[in-house]
Amino acid sequence: MKRIFLLLTLFFFLGNLSLSFCQAPAPGPIKVEIRQENGQWQMYRGGEPYYIKGIGGQSEMDRAIAYGANSVRTWGAAEGIAILDEAHAKGLSISFGLWVGCERQGFDYNDSRAVQAQLERFTEIVETYKDHPAILVWGIGNEMDLFYSDFKVWNAVEDIAKMIKRVDPNHPTMTVTAGLDVAEVQLIKERAPSIDIYGINTYGGLIGIDQAIRAYGWEKPYIVTEWGPNGHWEVAKTKWGAPIEQTSSEKAKSYAKRYEQGIAADKEQCIGSYVFLWGQKQETTPTWYGLFLEDGSETEVMDVLEKSWNGKYPANRSPSIANMTMNGKKTNASVYVKPGSKIQFDLDINDPDNDPLKFRYEILKESTDIQSGGDKESRPEPVPVIAKKGSKEGKLFFKAPRKEGAYRLFTYVYDGNGNAATANFPFYVSKEQ
Repeated sequence: MKRIFLLLTLFFFLGNLSLSFCQAPAPGPIKVEIRQENGQWQMYRGGEPYYIKGIGGQSEMDRAIAYGANSVRTWGAAEGIAILDEAHAKGLSISFGLWVGCERQGFDYNDSRAVQAQLERFTEIVETYKDHPAILVWGIGNEMDLFYSDFKVWNAVEDIAKMIKRVDPNHPTMTVTAGLDVAEVQLIKERAPSIDIYGINTYGGLIGIDQAIRAYGWEKPYIVTEWGPNGHWEVAKTKWGAPIEQTSSEKAKSYAKRYEQGIAADKEQCIGSYVFLWGQKQETTPTWYGLFLEDGSETEVMDVLEKSWNGKYPANRSPSIANMTMNGKKTNASVYVKPGSKIQFDLDINDPDNDPLKFRYEILKESTDIQSGGDKESRPEPVPVIAKKGSKEGKLFFKAPRKEGAYRLFTYVYDGNGNAATANFPFYVSKEQ
């Protein structure tokens, strides 16, 4: 009997011992600080220097880690909450977005009840998640300055930032504007002094942003919260108003230059960036901003990002587009064709690894559902591509649609290793030439 009692006691002791090892205390917050040292702003996370090499978008986090990224930006609380645990488990931090109401979407900052309700909702969110170890910074809003007239939005931003500082002393505050404007800088300085970091969404204007932000009077650190190709509002247009998109190869060159000369070059105030878009979306076209295609293939921009973050290109690189023409003309020629006519499209492409290439073509009507600030858009309906005799790799003879109007021919070139090149060519079908 005594032996049984001893065995039971030992079993109980070992069981409790094992539980004490398995049930580790819940992890607490990792303190993030912003310090100015020898004239340079530096972010510290857990007492260690932390430079943001971030992605905008929460998909494909394993790929982001493999390429050298260390942080994820989300725009709304639901997005952030959904990936907090996964991101922390993978060693990624999160710029946790709080989607502040936008005037362009109908939010009225003269409605004191709505403003107070928004503050109370964010207070509950911050109180609930402030101690999660994945949190890096609180992103208060995104592009509220786009098509707005009521400056009281910045007073609301200040109330949110003050609340965060009271509730969560471990993480800095940030707000984000569309590009950089001296008026917004001054308004934020005057009306939202509790903001620690300026977030800038910038595309074609990225190079030179370091000089502009100093000239406009911002003395604290900043993060380039979105950056990427030339925006659809920044490019040349056809005679019928269609913006001309860069090819994936032209984009890759832009990304390389903008990272090296516009982000990494500013070692005094810029504390990192979030590339846009780590994923795929319809915005003007299905290929304009996404670093992935709809089928998950990676574009040449990914080679550039891996080089920027890790210091070396991937073992297998994406195909590269050198030139494309339609009926012998380039995109800026505003190509008109007759309904049902035969069109010749030529693509000059090469692959650094000499991989065998596969081509896919698609015609879409020009999008008419163009929104602002990244708001959701619908994808245009495709039109069948009717290939004609003589078509081969890099050369397509096809029949123009019968219905008059604006279209784009999309081409996708795959290397069989998960990489792809993409380009689109706008053209207009008209009986009158």
